[in-house]
Amino acid sequence: MSGLGPRPAAADPADVAVAGVTATREVGRVLTVRRATPQDAPAYARIMGDPAVFPALMQMPYAQESLWRDRIAEASAPGKHDLLLVAERGGEIVGTAGLHPVGPMQRRRHAFAVGISVAPAAQRQGVGSALMAAMCEYADRWIGALRIELTVYTDNAAAIALYRKFGFAVEGTLRGYALRDGRYVDAYAMARLHPSPPRIEPHASAP
Repeated sequence: MSGLGPRPAAADPADVAVAGVTATREVGRVLTVRRATPQDAPAYARIMGDPAVFPALMQMPYAQESLWRDRIAEASAPGKHDLLLVAERGGEIVGTAGLHPVGPMQRRRHAFAVGISVAPAAQRQGVGSALMAAMCEYADRWIGALRIELTVYTDNAAAIALYRKFGFAVEGTLRGYALRDGRYVDAYAMARLHPSPPRIEPHASAP
């Protein structure tokens, strides 16, 4: 899943992690962030296939529910290091996020790629912030990731602002990065380094 995403909200809700689920109270409603399951495939297809969403991602028109069911199942298989999350509010999935190893290279095991998508009706309501907070916490505190990467179209100002809020910085411009609605458009390569990498503290030698 690409880091290219729709214009997620830049709100900063307070997150409370409980047993692997992040609950956020936003405008009197509870937003729950949890792991995705293959049963969430219809929601993935709905969001990723929305004409207001997929042009800002690396997705294609006519999203297939069966394809997303297979993707979620594959990413959740034993031995996989991917993390797929959904944001749910009032029984409806309003956003998705993914954190993935950048590839099989041993020398890049410290790096992961992140992507977020938010349903149009839920944008600018803290959903993007809740998903990104959960992704960064998981990367920083549980899997030893030192670098998180993403790409975002240069004209997606709201998404860029969200990523900057979480410590991402532009590392370069990718010219003619992708074909979008009949035109080649540029994208930024952005990355976030672990703000405080864990270390093993030295101890005095045993007597």
